[in-house]
Amino acid sequence: MNDETIKKLGLISRLFGGGHAPAAPEDVPDAPKLSWWQRLKGGLARSSSSIGQGITDLFTKRKLDAGTLEDFEDVLIRADLGLPVATRIVEAVGKGRYGKEIEGEEVKAILAAEVTKSLLPVAKPLVIDETKTPFVILMVGVNGSGKTTTIGKLTAKFSSEGRKVMLAAGDTFRAAAIEQLQVWGNRTGAPVITRPQGSDASGLVFDALDQATKAGSDVLLIDTAGRLQNRTELMAELEKVIRVIKKKDESAPHAVLLVLDATVGQNALSQVEIFGKIAGVTGLVMTKLDGTARGGILVALAEKFGLPVHFIGVGEAVDDLEPFNADEFGRAIAGLD
Repeated sequence: MNDETIKKLGLISRLFGGGHAPAAPEDVPDAPKLSWWQRLKGGLARSSSSIGQGITDLFTKRKLDAGTLEDFEDVLIRADLGLPVATRIVEAVGKGRYGKEIEGEEVKAILAAEVTKSLLPVAKPLVIDETKTPFVILMVGVNGSGKTTTIGKLTAKFSSEGRKVMLAAGDTFRAAAIEQLQVWGNRTGAPVITRPQGSDASGLVFDALDQATKAGSDVLLIDTAGRLQNRTELMAELEKVIRVIKKKDESAPHAVLLVLDATVGQNALSQVEIFGKIAGVTGLVMTKLDGTARGGILVALAEKFGLPVHFIGVGEAVDDLEPFNADEFGRAIAGLD
């Protein structure tokens, strides 16, 4: 054995603690599973800390005046809550408190209550009409919004409820999207209808509807190519997909869910407006709330459009997508326990 080999063996021995193998993965205890509330609060931490810091800076040992309220309104607008909601919150904070000191926790409680009030009308579960078989859900949104991943998570959720789900890989432009949907299909046991990359999406959707009907599927989830809302030719193709669905079933699609990435902030407003006109959006799914300090955009969307918010996501795990709860969101974005 030469000197070089001896040196290498000595290094390996030191790295692994004197020759003992590192602990196998099963020897390491699993981290405790966080509750949905803990994950939601953690996911909205960037938004709540941004607002919370503004509250601390403005309301600590300082009597309430017009300047303080104006500065507070700026904090709320920067968090993308939108002017109408920001104005209401500021008015609620100022009511009967001019010239008095107000604690930061009281401001947070008012903020949580006003945000909850704004969101309660749109916090509606997605109801699967069991008289429609299959219940057709068309998923729309721009590239990068988390649309295909959301389809996978919804498939897992519906399957766990005992529903028979089929998937249609209608994003025929991207091979990666087709493959990603097939991975989710394998994970959840849901069949995936595919065609080669570049195939006609509307033809695939027609076939998927036919197969889902024959198979007695409860739900058919249809992926679509990520349309930039300002590309008219791509939006026209989405309209064609919808026309084909209606030829097969006049009442379908039974739900059109727009998946929005929270990190785009104000841009989400134009996405909702244009997809609403083209595809007849019936509900929203907001993803990536853990990746932004601008989680307030959900409040601005609710205020402007009044569309149901069915689900929100705060992470990549399969159970990091949950039905939307207005009270929980209000408390989490205000940084309350």
